Amino acid sequence: MKPSSSSILSILSFSLLFLFQLSSSERCHPNDKKALLEFKKGLGNPEDLGNWDPKTDCCTDWYGPTIRCDEKTNRINVIDFTKMDMAGYLSPAIGDLTYLTTFSIHNVRNLTGPIPSTIVKLTNLEFFRISQTNISGPVPEVLSKLKSLTYINLSYNKLVGTIPPSLSQLPHLEFLGLDRNKLSGPIPESFRKLAPNLTYLYLGHNQLTGIVPTSFAGWSFATIDLSRNMLEGDISFLFGKDKTTFEMLLDRNKFEFDFSKLTFGKRLWRLDLNHNKIYGSIPKIIAKNPWQILNVSYNRLCGEIPKGEYMKKFEIYEYLHNKCLCGAPLPPCK
Repeated sequence: MKPSSSSILSILSFSLLFLFQLSSSERCHPNDKKALLEFKKGLGNPEDLGNWDPKTDCCTDWYGPTIRCDEKTNRINVIDFTKMDMAGYLSPAIGDLTYLTTFSIHNVRNLTGPIPSTIVKLTNLEFFRISQTNISGPVPEVLSKLKSLTYINLSYNKLVGTIPPSLSQLPHLEFLGLDRNKLSGPIPESFRKLAPNLTYLYLGHNQLTGIVPTSFAGWSFATIDLSRNMLEGDISFLFGKDKTTFEMLLDRNKFEFDFSKLTFGKRLWRLDLNHNKIYGSIPKIIAKNPWQILNVSYNRLCGEIPKGEYMKKFEIYEYLHNKCLCGAPLPPCK
């Protein structure tokens, strides 16, 4: 007995509905999937991304790096690659993931090439990290267009050129990490516009020159790292009893000022000033801070090292190679 035409239509309708439900159940937006597959291609289609299959759902079935899709829009808003064995470059297709709020690549040592200018399209981006890679080229000027950014970390790379003054146009920036690169030139004076939101500034281990902007006197960093550059001048304005700074890494520059006139905020627990041209004596009030790290070696200091409970932990090497410091742990004063 042949099935009736109505039965055939019913079966076809049910089959089509079933197929539609299967296809519509995939959360991953086709534009996002296309961009990710191009991104994968730029990395040489590594084994770590072997499950990035165009036939599966990138929101639920792709793993290795962290990929998250927004529950409401089903658009990818988080990508996080950490310590993965991949080699290649950053594909310009990353700019097509326009719903991203977090983009992070950390400790991917064989990632090379520049940061693509297409990131200018990531207008929702708040957290941007590419650290401990081998990317090169300049710090992208287009970062200044991403007004939602609160966090930028481009440390431990091979970036060259100067620090873009345009970064000062980011109204919500709280963390800026450009340390351990090959950056040169001055610290932009325009950074004064980042106060008071910018509280973590890491510029150490570069080739920066010139003076530290005096406008930095106006606010307290939680951490400021200017170490191992070629900066010079008087930076005493970074100190003060009302400052809320925790860490100051200022070693291996050409800073020159009278140490004896400084006061220190109560929260300051890490201060490294070694290898500068600092003169005067060590002020007695320094003994009141609960120091974890204090290094004033290789300067031009004189006088007796202050005594106190917090000073007992420090070794001779933290005071060595000054003009005429004396007292424990150095030899007694004459």
